[in-house]
Amino acid sequence: MRIKRRSINRVFALSILPAITCAVVAYFGYYAVWGERGMIALSDTQAQLGLQTQRLAQARDARLRLQHNIALMNPDHPDPDMVRELAHNELMIGGRNEVAVSRSAH
Repeated sequence: MRIKRRSINRVFALSILPAITCAVVAYFGYYAVWGERGMIALSDTQAQLGLQTQRLAQARDARLRLQHNIALMNPDHPDPDMVRELAHNELMIGGRNEVAVSRSAH
């Protein structure tokens, strides 16, 4: 009976380290895939980054258009076409045969 008891104790003693190792690997493997910063979260983050990059490009384009319009309204030498366009948009005026239709900004 002593032999069996020792062999059982020895089997349990030798299997503790592999069991702990498997548990640790499973724990970190789970979080590497499905965790807060795992592979699935990485793909979601990359999709959000793509959307934000598009929004940034749109904002930059709008900024460049505004900078161009500001440059055309320089007080030293304003662009006559820009002045006329602003007058039409703001005052809703036009010539004798013109109809002023307001248009909303995008």
